[in-house]
Amino acid sequence: MDPIATARYGLMAASRRFETAAAEVSRMGGDQPVDVEGAMVEMIQSKHAFTANLSVIGFAQDMWDSLLAIQK
Repeated sequence: MDPIATARYGLMAASRRFETAAAEVSRMGGDQPVDVEGAMVEMIQSKHAFTANLSVIGFAQDMWDSLLAIQK
């Protein structure tokens, strides 16, 4: 299993979740009710998911760098 590909998929999913929640907030003030609190929670969770996936990519990069250093 490729951790970078998995993290990349997670980054894309978190980005889509954030954009969907932001679009929900942008509809505020229209004629339909908007769950602003739920959208804000979703945006915060998406931010944390994005950060976690970036950490996975950084850790995988560190592992590859260590492996290459051992092989030299």
